Amino acid sequence: MTATERAPAKINLCLHVTGQRADGYHLLDSLVVFTEFGDSLTVQAGQGLSLGVQGPEAAGLGAGPDNLVWRAARLLGAEDMALVLHKELPLASGIGGGSSDAAACLRLVARMTGRPLPAPAEILGLGADVPVCLAPQPCRMQGVGEEVRPVAGLPEFWLVLANPRVEVPTPQVFRALARLDNPPMPAGLPHWPDAASLFGWLASQRNDLEAPAFALAPIIEQVRAALAAMPGCALARMSGSGATCFGLFATAAQAQKAAQALCAAHPDWWVVATPRLS
Repeated sequence: MTATERAPAKINLCLHVTGQRADGYHLLDSLVVFTEFGDSLTVQAGQGLSLGVQGPEAAGLGAGPDNLVWRAARLLGAEDMALVLHKELPLASGIGGGSSDAAACLRLVARMTGRPLPAPAEILGLGADVPVCLAPQPCRMQGVGEEVRPVAGLPEFWLVLANPRVEVPTPQVFRALARLDNPPMPAGLPHWPDAASLFGWLASQRNDLEAPAFALAPIIEQVRAALAAMPGCALARMSGSGATCFGLFATAAQAQKAAQALCAAHPDWWVVATPRLS
């Protein structure tokens, strides 16, 4: 028997850094969505536990014990399973690729074995983004990543994701933050009847990691500017700690045309147009 689980890209539509705990972990407030585009994980019966990695973005990703998929499988006590991860998302790119892969593994192994998911603290131990990726749906993520609440009623829209093929280590970005006590989102989120209202509200929000990431890798700001200049782009912003930026579009035609234009102008960038995962 073979089973497959999707591992969609995670997008921080806004990301506010609101404080820091005594143990050094940063406190966040983020509106998160997922995209139709992403990685996938397949499992079938095997001798012992194994992990293979393939796909256009597999280069540089090891399949050993440090791989988050391997760690997630071990956390659930997986055995006699041959796992194959198909990588479509760039590594270390601010869109939760590794975390989404680990969450997909937890869902897949739990489904195949009937075992319950690990305790929340154990899931958080895999990474701060793993809890939000466990149920890929629009949500508000707070705390250090452990507080996840679904957000209902988000309108449909399209995104263009662009990554300039640079890696910006997340710890360096956080260390370069000018301040750690930035304002959170409003306690109560508004109702967005359509994409235009959501885009307008998001324009009043922030990603507090943009400025330090731009300072460390100025090309990320160039990517954001290139997205913002595309016809139909309502908002361009960096996701997570970078280096992937996204542009928001109301229609598939606008997004696909923008992605084609970016690919032609910057063939060395990773670019994809994708709808939001409903």
